[in-house]
This record gives sequence, C-alpha cells and structure tokens, in this order.
Amino acid sequence: MVDRPVLYRNGRLFTADPEQPWASALVVRGGRFAHVGTEAEARAHAGPEALEVDLEGSTVLPGFVDGHTHVLATGETRMGVLLTDAADLHEIRRRVSGWAGEHPEAERVLGHGWLFGSVPDGNPTRWMLDEVVPDRPVYLEANDNHSVWVNSSALAELGITGDTPDPTGGRIVRDPDTGEPTGHLEETALHNLVRPFLDGVTTDADRDRALDTAVGEYLSAGVTGVVDMAVDEPALAAMVRAERTNRLPLRIAGHWLVRRSDDPREHFSQIERAAELAETHRSDRLRVVGVKFLVDGVVDGCTAAMLEPYADGGNADPIWDFEVLAPAVAAADAAGLQVAVHAIGDAAVRTALDVFEHAARVNGAHRRRHRIEHLECVAPEDVARLAELGVTASMQPVHSDPAIRGNWAAMLGDVRAERGFAWPAMTDNGARLVFGTDAPTAPHPPLPNMFVASTRRSAMSPELPALQPHLTVPVARAIEHATADAAWSCHADTERGRLRSGFLADFVVLDRNPCTAEDPEELLRTRVLRTVLDGRSVWRWPGRGQEEC
Repeated sequence: MVDRPVLYRNGRLFTADPEQPWASALVVRGGRFAHVGTEAEARAHAGPEALEVDLEGSTVLPGFVDGHTHVLATGETRMGVLLTDAADLHEIRRRVSGWAGEHPEAERVLGHGWLFGSVPDGNPTRWMLDEVVPDRPVYLEANDNHSVWVNSSALAELGITGDTPDPTGGRIVRDPDTGEPTGHLEETALHNLVRPFLDGVTTDADRDRALDTAVGEYLSAGVTGVVDMAVDEPALAAMVRAERTNRLPLRIAGHWLVRRSDDPREHFSQIERAAELAETHRSDRLRVVGVKFLVDGVVDGCTAAMLEPYADGGNADPIWDFEVLAPAVAAADAAGLQVAVHAIGDAAVRTALDVFEHAARVNGAHRRRHRIEHLECVAPEDVARLAELGVTASMQPVHSDPAIRGNWAAMLGDVRAERGFAWPAMTDNGARLVFGTDAPTAPHPPLPNMFVASTRRSAMSPELPALQPHLTVPVARAIEHATADAAWSCHADTERGRLRSGFLADFVVLDRNPCTAEDPEELLRTRVLRTVLDGRSVWRWPGRGQEEC
C-alpha cells in the first residue's frame, strides 16, 4: 500500500523553530514532516492525493521530550500505594492498610511518594508500619526516590540488622539508644541494598506490564520521547522486549546508572558495559546514550551536599567525591558517552562542574553534551561555569511546586531557598536549559510542568500563591525547553523537537493554545486530543476520529 501524504490544516502550529515560530498547516509523508507553513503552501505541496485532517482550530506542538524521567519506575508506581498527596501519618497508614487488604495475594506491599513533611518530625520508622501491616514486608519509596521506608518484615527479608554496616554513600538510620535499624534506608542503602533485592523478586511479566502502563500514560499526556535517567539491566531488558514485539511507540534515550562501589575498578567495568550497550542499542526507538552518577541526595532528607550547613547545623557528605568521580567521568567521556550527574546541593553542583572541567582537560576537545540534573541550589559564582564548560542544566519545574516546597525551604532555612530553582539564571548566562519531570518523583504530564514554569504557582493546589514569581519562564519558552532543547540534550536535535520539514513527524494536538491564554490556569485544563509518532496517531482523546490510520 502506498503511503499517502497527510495534510493537517486549519490549526495553530507552534513549531519551536526560530526560523518560523508559527504556522497553520503541515504535511506528513513517510513518517516525516514534508512541509510546515501556510495552508495554501501545504496544500500545494501535499498534492491532490493527500488525505486531509481538519484540525478545527486546535493547537499543534512538537511532541514533548521529557528531559529527565524514569520510565519503568513510573509504571511500577501505578501498581502500588500512591502517597504523594497523603497529608499525614494517619492517611499514609490508612492507604497502606487498605491496599494490603485489597491485595491479600501480594507477597509485599509496595508504595511510593511519601513526603518528609507528612511524617512526624520527618522521621519514618518501621514500627509505624508494623502496626498496620505486621504480616508481610512493606516497602515505601520516598517521593524523591532517594530513601525507602520499610517495616520489620522487610528488614528481616533484606537481612539488615544492627550489625549491618552502612554502605558507602548511604545510611541505615538507627535508633540512637539501641543501634537497631529504624526502617529508614537512605541513598545507597536503597540503591545498592533494596533495589537489587526487589529486582530479583520482580518478574519479567511485572516489568512488561509496568512498561506498557508507563508508555500509555506518556502518550496520553503528549510525550513522544523521554530521557530515562536510571537504566539498568532489568529495565533495559523490558524495553528491548517491548521494541522487539512492537510495543514501544515512544522514543527512549537511556543513561546507564553507575552505582557507587568501594572498588573503583567496578566503576570502570560499569562504564565499559554502558559503552557496549551504546553500540548495541541505537535504534530510533531505543538508544543507550550515556551514564549517570548520583553525586548527592536531596534537600528534603538533608542528604544533598551543601557548601554551608542546613538549618539544623548538619550537612551531608557527597556520595561521590571528586577524587573518585573524576577518573570515572573522564573514562566515560573518553568512551564517547554522555555523562549526566545528579547534583542538587550547591557543593555537589560545584563537584560536577569540577569533574567536567577535569575531563575536558584530560581528554581534549570533542563533541560532548554533558549534563547536570536538578541543580536546585547553585552558588551564584558557579552559574556562569555551566555555559563556559558547555554543560546542560537539566531541571524539573514541578519540583518547585509551592505545595511541596515547605519542608524543602525549612531544611535550608536561609536565603538559599529564595534563589532555588533559578531557571532564568541558567539561560541568562548562556547555558542550555532542559525541562523534564523526574517522574515518578513528580507527575509526568508536561502541561502542568509548563504551568509551574510559567507561573511559579502550584499545579497541585493552584489556589496557593506563587513562590519567586520573578523567576518565571514564558510559556512558549518553557515549551521549547521541553521539546527542542530536550531533543538537543540527547543528540536528537537534527530529527526531533521542532515542527520542521525533514524532521520526524512527532507532534501533539491540544484543544486550546497554551501560549495565548489570558488565564494561566488554562494550562491545567488543556486536553491532549492526539499524540502522533512517525506520522501515525498513537493516542487519541476518546471519541476522536481515525482519519489517517
């Protein structure tokens, strides 16, 4: 069957292309944009055999590219207890107990999303969970994915006791009187002790179901591509199975997670594995593009590495210090891998910049697009170094949502909270800025993300006042950070991220124009009508037509 061109007409097309920011029609042929421009031009280009789609005044954007997310984990969280909006311990325990009662066949109770501000004194303990689920293990990951709260049964099956040493870069929180684990496991205690165990008891069928769930949710939100920031063997295997069985209508660029080890040789082994995978997985749907290092933790749990102490006088050591991180990053850079560094605290950001500077000095000039993830607190003197070193600032507006900022600001307790999440500072100093969501630590839909970016208000509770309104980003520019800039960040800028002739036909159709709405809350009411990948509709609002299929 001949692939007929498709003419999309009578629309408002935001192209994210500075050469032609707006258009009214486009032509798709062979999975690519054959023309983007006026309706008369597009009709002439399409020819009489074209199939026409009347957009009826709808708005078309490039498909969103989530610049930082966790695909499999996003699907997995949908299958357990959701706790992000649980306001207090009573509600957390009610939901955990309810889920356990509704799923008596489940060997474990898994949950995600609790906030430190919802737990008494920010100190979760196993006894709080033992009271509602005493008969089987409970694992509740924090909203930031940097710690896990477990009950006594979970500690027992993990084999964690008072004699278990803290892993390098992590902590088993202990009772100050007895030395026994309290049930709160931070950083590498989660990443190196808990997650490998849970991976071992999770089936491939479970992972496939989680991946399918996540992909469906991304498509329904207008996301056509993602940068997955913690790919490991089980997750990659699930993605490969999906690609081979034509169940991957989403473009994934993955960063291989390098786990901190006491043996530096293990770091180089992991980097070599990532380089092998980058050569193997290079399709238009699944690519391994680089590695990721978790240099510090999070502000809410006081595990982010800061130049000055927290409000309580304490601080956190980095998970990776310069001496260990620098040779590993240099090796990844030499292998041609893109390096992403998780750095939330200003001390961790400085370390990341130092190691990128070291890699450039050791390996010389070459085409590199290294990144720092989150950058919630950056010392003013370090902002300009991002552009000087060509480092991308990968940030998530939804993390600054006023509904979840209270504990974050309280932990810092000073002027640092007032200069947090300073997106315009990055671009004003010439750095490339990329927006993502970090799902499942925050909701994955991009439009609420754009609302927070352009208003500094809460997408969760819109009635709350804006925080730091002087740091907003115009809606159109925010969309560019989540489309064209995000595509650039994963070396896809010659193929995706704009509505431009010759680019892959990945786009989203909305029921209203987010760039011209007088009421910013229109972004929260905007519906995705259609998501298109390779020129084929992969998701439609229920009841929409099937014109081009």
